[in-house]
Amino acid sequence: MGRRRRATGPGPATRYHPAMTRVPSLGQRGEGWVAIQFVLIGLAAVAGVAGAGAWTRELRYATTVVGALLGAAGLILAVRGIVDLRTALTPFPRPLEGAPLVEHGAYALVRHPIYAGIIVGSLGWGLVLASPLALLASVALLVLFDLKSRREEAWLLESQPGYAAYCRRTRKFIPGLY
Repeated sequence: MGRRRRATGPGPATRYHPAMTRVPSLGQRGEGWVAIQFVLIGLAAVAGVAGAGAWTRELRYATTVVGALLGAAGLILAVRGIVDLRTALTPFPRPLEGAPLVEHGAYALVRHPIYAGIIVGSLGWGLVLASPLALLASVALLVLFDLKSRREEAWLLESQPGYAAYCRRTRKFIPGLY
């Protein structure tokens, strides 16, 4: 197991993994993360159209159904996450000053429902269009959101006294798994 250090900052001392703080902030509020996020989402959309129709008709029927279900689930999860955040919503990984810790609704299922919803929706898009390129872009989004969430969580641990306990109870992207 890696060594743990005490957080320093405006909030109470909280234990966290040092790998979280090694993830760069990419701007005072994490603006770079948002820019990369929009580029990858755009690439996933374009890749879906550009690489469409890569597998057989029989397989395509099954992947279209599964992809449509994943797309709908991702949309619902992301929208619910946006609604649940209310005044705490920001596109940047740095939390808003004085924003409350949200643990209800979609945030009772996973710590990052908006990110999870975008990833699931992107996977659905790739399956509906039968696009290996779009599926690859979904994997890139997963990696990006995992890194972005590490930076965000380091800031949340500094500013939210109950965030460490919330992390112990709630998984990052997939309920009960990850």
